[in-house]
Amino acid sequence: MVQKLKLEELNRIDVETFKKVEKIPLVIILDNIRSMHNVGAAFRTADAFLIEKIILCGITPQPPHREIHKAALGATESVDWSHEAETNTAIADLKSKGYEIIGIEQTTDSQLITDFTIDRSKKYALILGNEVEGISDEVLPNIDVFLEIPQLGTKHSLNVSVCAGIVMWEFAKALK
Repeated sequence: MVQKLKLEELNRIDVETFKKVEKIPLVIILDNIRSMHNVGAAFRTADAFLIEKIILCGITPQPPHREIHKAALGATESVDWSHEAETNTAIADLKSKGYEIIGIEQTTDSQLITDFTIDRSKKYALILGNEVEGISDEVLPNIDVFLEIPQLGTKHSLNVSVCAGIVMWEFAKALK
């Protein structure tokens, strides 16, 4: 008979070990995300895939906060993060460190994520935008590549935390 594994049977690493483990060369930039639940979910997913860092920009809520913690389940303690008032400042810093900046957005120049080749020799930063407005207009000119997730139904977008999970997984698979 199949049984679910107990938490202690999952053999997960502790926070101290997580901090020392080599991370996937991927940074997540949250550009003016409103929902604390979406922020917490991004942290939890970043922990699951050994993402290097999350940068919270603009009005994006910051830990510690009870509502972020509800979704993050402690991942705000394991995943490195910082806050930057202006998203373009974070982008400039990452570009100076050799990161390719990828906007997750439907644009006139976007390509399907399934058609994009992830290069294992590169470092990437993925920008996810506001739940209603998407990536800030003033940020668009500073993005190297735009990717979108194929959608086959009637809706034109995904929840930002769902989108974050999909793109983090796609990059984590290719970069690990």
